[in-house]
Amino acid sequence: MSLTPSNMLPLGTTAPKFNLLDVVSERMITLDDVKSEVATVVMFICNHCPYVKHIQSELVKIAEDYIPEGVSFVAVSSNDVENYPEDSPELMKALARQWGYPFPYLYDETQAVAKAYDAACTPDFYVFDGALQLVYRGQLDDSRPGNEKELTGKDLRNTLDDIIKGNPVSEEQWPSQGCNIKWKK
Repeated sequence: MSLTPSNMLPLGTTAPKFNLLDVVSERMITLDDVKSEVATVVMFICNHCPYVKHIQSELVKIAEDYIPEGVSFVAVSSNDVENYPEDSPELMKALARQWGYPFPYLYDETQAVAKAYDAACTPDFYVFDGALQLVYRGQLDDSRPGNEKELTGKDLRNTLDDIIKGNPVSEEQWPSQGCNIKWKK
């Protein structure tokens, strides 16, 4: 597995709009459908990546902890499913049900959304404030498969706590690291 860091989209960037298939509900979902007046978390994940598998349980916990606080979450998979069939919409749906995702899991078939967000890896996290301005991009925490660091979600949790409390979000942010997005040729 090759380790790819996120591209770190500039803070203050307005959330790019999208209209993608939610593989669970089989409905088209837009940014307007999921945006929150508190914060909106956009996560680029996939089924097969060991870095995403490593954090699955914490992703669900964080969403369950912060949805009641008014934060919304949405996950997007943008991988080339022809060459990575584990990331197909059917298997995305099965995985979302298996883990009980409390957020939509969207399929970015054209990869246009990943490009609009300048996503580079899975997992890759973006937090937008109530005005849909980027206030955080980067890692969940510093735990990685095999590095023996505890999986806590502290970087994402600290960001969401600051937003909820009305505190400024620290601009000291670290790139996420994971598998590169599997771009179509």
